[in-house]
Amino acid sequence: MQQQHRPALARRHFLGWLAAAGAAPAWAASPLAMLAREAPADIDPAGWLVSEKYDGVRALWDGRSLRFRSGLPVHAPAWFTARLPATPLDGELWLGRGRFEALSGMVRKAVPVDDEWRQVRYMVFDLPVAGERFAERAARIEALAKAAAWPQLVAVAQSTCADRAALQRRFDAVVGGGGEGLVLHRADSAWLPGRSDALLKLKPLNDAEAVVVGHVAGHGKYEGRLGALRVRGDDGSEFLIGTGFSDALRAAPPALGSTVTYTHRGSTAGGVPRFASFLRVRDAL
Repeated sequence: MQQQHRPALARRHFLGWLAAAGAAPAWAASPLAMLAREAPADIDPAGWLVSEKYDGVRALWDGRSLRFRSGLPVHAPAWFTARLPATPLDGELWLGRGRFEALSGMVRKAVPVDDEWRQVRYMVFDLPVAGERFAERAARIEALAKAAAWPQLVAVAQSTCADRAALQRRFDAVVGGGGEGLVLHRADSAWLPGRSDALLKLKPLNDAEAVVVGHVAGHGKYEGRLGALRVRGDDGSEFLIGTGFSDALRAAPPALGSTVTYTHRGSTAGGVPRFASFLRVRDAL
């Protein structure tokens, strides 16, 4: 029963901090965020706004502070946050296609390096504001970026696709150019925290998150090191992830209780992800 009430509680929590008097509200320990589901292969793009899915680090700005999805602070330089508007924003810190690892190392430093941060762009794709349709929020993001007149604050471009063929061409162009995929957002949808059917991601590989609940010892060439992670998905099912690990991670695997992102190619009839492969640890982000 508790699980059924979480979306409503989260929404009330969000509306509560929006209504707080005075300056911009502070995020809770873990900022509320709207999260995407996987897009079905036969999706009709009518009524959706489409953008590139940036392989960056999610960052939420509450008007005063910048935080990772985990709630931990982003130690951005003061000159960087000083250029952000006094309006809550949701987006990705981004360095460029295929440069996630370099970006992650930069933005996780306790002491930021100015020269590194001058390369980072904040790709804003939503405003956590109740009562507005996404099309309206997207227009406001464009206006905010234009008013800032700062190349490092970017409104993510949103566009329509006439049909599935047009969507496929857009997808092929982005992925062929080294991009991660596409995001589809219902133009008429309200902002609500949590996993949403109004926000979809379209990628060559599906990805998802799971919590580490066990370490399985390796054999053969992995003797004395990690063989696989036992993880628990959002639906409570447990399964093993045995590929995608570097030698360093097999020697020092993600801690129990940490959240990891993995890729997969759909699910079996029993709901187990097919060809699950480790991608990254999410906890510090």
